[in-house]
Parts: sequence; structure tokens; C-alpha cells
Amino acid sequence: MTTPASANTPRYILMHDNDNVAIVVNDGGLPAGAVFANGLTLLEAVPQGHKVALRDLAKGDRVVRYNVTIGFAAKDLPAGSWLAEHNVEMPAARELEGLPIATVKPPPLEPLEGYTFQGYRNPDGSVGTRNILAITTTVQCVSGVVDFAVQRIKAELLPKYPNVDDVVGLEHTYGCGVAIDAPGANIPIRTIRNIALNPNFGGQAMVVSLGCEKLQPTRLFPKGSIPIQNAGGADPGLVCLQDAQHVGFMSMIESIMKQAETNLAELNKRQRETVPASELVVGVQCGGSDAFSGVTANPAVGFATDLLVRAGATVMFSEVTEVRDGIDQLTSRATTPEVAEAMIREMAWYDAYLTRGGVDRSANTTPGNKKGGLSNIVEKAMGSIVKSGSAPISGVLSPGEKLTQKGLIYAATPASDFICGTLQVAAGMNLHIFTTGRGTPYGLAEVPVIKVATRDDLARRWHDLMDVNAGRIASGETTIAEVGWEMFQLMLDVASGRETFAEKWKLHNALVLFNPAPVT
Repeated sequence: MTTPASANTPRYILMHDNDNVAIVVNDGGLPAGAVFANGLTLLEAVPQGHKVALRDLAKGDRVVRYNVTIGFAAKDLPAGSWLAEHNVEMPAARELEGLPIATVKPPPLEPLEGYTFQGYRNPDGSVGTRNILAITTTVQCVSGVVDFAVQRIKAELLPKYPNVDDVVGLEHTYGCGVAIDAPGANIPIRTIRNIALNPNFGGQAMVVSLGCEKLQPTRLFPKGSIPIQNAGGADPGLVCLQDAQHVGFMSMIESIMKQAETNLAELNKRQRETVPASELVVGVQCGGSDAFSGVTANPAVGFATDLLVRAGATVMFSEVTEVRDGIDQLTSRATTPEVAEAMIREMAWYDAYLTRGGVDRSANTTPGNKKGGLSNIVEKAMGSIVKSGSAPISGVLSPGEKLTQKGLIYAATPASDFICGTLQVAAGMNLHIFTTGRGTPYGLAEVPVIKVATRDDLARRWHDLMDVNAGRIASGETTIAEVGWEMFQLMLDVASGRETFAEKWKLHNALVLFNPAPVT
């Protein structure tokens, strides 16, 4: 709650009555001596979004936010003190034994019916929100050639096929120079394979290979192992640059363009049609987070998540290190013990992965997170996890796996924006919603990305990059529920073809594969 005061007087936000810290709301922060409506006086200047002690804390006392211990006071901190990374000691990670398993049994959510969007129905039953020709690559070596070809396809061929939205090269830094049979090497391979099957690509698999790479096309797409909707159920259209038929660079380009025209002709047959909101597959993510992320944008996304689940849609939340400290909240919401155990396995695997690298979950927080008021990963995780809303968690995906069910799904991924987004594309999302407090121009070429600002100031300064301003929640202009409904309706509009700012400016990040296996 926000302390009652006018917009020009010192204000803070308290997340739970049991909390002993709150965050400063005012743009630009507050100077020493600022007095809140309840009489609390700041002993030092506190930046916007940073924590202030609401009562005296002795060294070693718990620091409580979200009704969760986010740390311990590193020294005596009188009421009115500024709490930041330097004076809050991070607690140890929650053990993965003795967790509550499928203990929360909420009443079924009331179905949300009658909501639709205009999507592209695919032969396999999935629905795309965009109609894109995607050119898969088996190895990074061909990326330059594919990029050259894509530019020509866009200029010379795309205008002939008005129902096709875009042409995208699925470029990556994998395919050779790797231990391709090592433990963990299956993750990037299945990721590349499943990206090619994203609903926004209409089942028109097209592959450009070099020829000598370790990730051979037959390994990427074993014959008969995946549902290909290419004309007549044909294998993916393949162009191999080292084939003897290619004499000169332009020969390679012409081969790619010839195959592309075949695929474009098939994609051009697709038409938008009215489909239920249950066909949405939404990936939720946050990046450039600040202390407002868990107050405004992420809770509003969580509200929208519940609306989507009520409508029968699929929502994925991810980022292992950014939910690890709330693992008990997740296992208790699992629909079955098997789902809870699957989450625990993913957390344990990632704990071991970090240990092998000589770090722990504390390596997650960035300088920008800390500047935005987040003292450590525990506090960050509490604000991140609320994107999942309150619905039961009905499934778990390992990195690179493809969705096979609806509902609220935990898709285990690293917290890196780019890797998480890539893995959610592979899982089959057709729409992405991304919250940010510090600001990031993040976008994806493969899937429309809706950007949500956590603060009024960011929304004002980045007015043509942020699609939604959730900062209005902190200023008291609107509520979490109202912004959640706004996001839900915007998702239906974007799924029907409305451009996001990232699409308008053609901003997109490269696909980044998660490869825990060795590079040779």
C-alpha cells in the first residue's frame, strides 16, 4: 500500500503489514530529513525504489519485504535508514527437501469465455499470431549467407506474397566446434528443432546447411520424427552450401531464394480467422528489473496470467534463478506431486550447473538491478515470481522442450533475457510480454513482444518503446486489476495483428541458445 499523501509529498510503498521495510516512491528519491505522513523521518537520502527501515533493526535482524526474509541487517539500522546491498546480508538458499508438495488446493478458477482474436490456424491445430517465413540454420558459419539472402527475399519476393508478415533467419552460434554427444548437448539441438516448429512459422520448415558441420540436417530433423506441414508433408526444404552444384556465392543465394519462394507460396495461403483466446501461448518475462517490478508491472502481469488461464490459454513463466528462492511457493501450487517433483529436479539441476561454474544464484543480480533498489536475488525473486499469478501450476518443461499441454507452465530456463526468450520461442509461445524497470529495447523477430514499464518516469522517457505503463499503479492512478485487464485486451489485439513498438521499430535480439555442454 502507498502512504496517504499528495503526489508532491514523501511516499513509500509497503507490500505486507508484516514488512519492516518499504520502498520510496517519489521520482528522483528523497533527501535526508524528508518526513512521511506517519512521521517517519529519513536519516539519509534514499533513491527512488530503494528501501527504508520502518523501525529500528539490530545487527542480524531479519529484513522483511513481501512478508519474506530477504536478508539480515549487516549492522544496526535505526528507523529511517537506507537499506541497500552493502548493509543487507543475503540468506542461504532454501533447501530442496521438505518442501510443501501440491498443498494449495484453490477452488477452480471461473472460466472466462467469449474472448477471441484473429489468428492463423495451422494444419497441426496450433495457432500463429504472425505469418513468418523462418529459415533455420544448422551452423553459425552460414549466418552471413542467410542474412544476405533474407535481405534479397524481403526486397524481391516478399511483396509478391501480401499475407506473409516477414522473413526471419534463425541464426545462432552453434552447430560445430562443440562436443555434440556430451551430456547436455541435446538441449541446444532440440531448441533449434523446436524453434523451427513455432506456430508463427506455419509448419514451413526450411534449412540452410554448410555441409561439414557436426549438427547435420538429418540429426536436426530426423526423417519422420517431427510434424512437417511443407507441401505434401515433405521433409524440410534443404539448401547445402557445399553442394557441388553451387558455383559462386550467387549460386548459393539463388538456391535459397528458390526454396524460399516455394515456402512463401504455401504461407501466403494462410488467412487470419477468429479463434478463441485459449489458443494464446504467452511467455512472460522480466528484464532490467527494479524494486517496482514486483509492485506494479509483475503483479499486473500475474493478474493477466490468471485471466489467460481462466480463458483456457497457456502461460509460461521461467528464469530459474529468479524463482529459486520462492520454490516453496511453487511446489505448493503444483497440481500434482509429480509436477512439484519436476520443478525440484529443475532447480537441483541448475544449482549443480552453477556450482560447476564456481558461482551461485547471487551472480544473477546486475548493477542496474541494484541501482533500481534490489539488494539481492532473494528480493528480486519475490518480485519476479508474481508474474505467475495465482493459478495452479500444471506442467514443467526442461530447457528446449516443446509444450504439449495448456494452463500455467513452468518452463525452466536461465534468467538471461535472450536465452529465456529463445527457449520460450522453442516451447511454442506465440506472444511475449516483457516487463522492465530500468528499461531495455529487447524484442524478438519471431514473436511479437509487449513491453511493460514499471515506473511513470520510464514510460515518460521511453514513450515510444513501452506499450504499457504499469507505473500508474504506484502513483495511485489505477489498480493492478485494471492494468491486468488492459494487458489482456492488448494481448488479444496484438495477437490479431496490432504492432507493438518493438515491431514498429523492427527491434529484435539475436537468438541465444543454452548450451551447457563443452565447446571443443
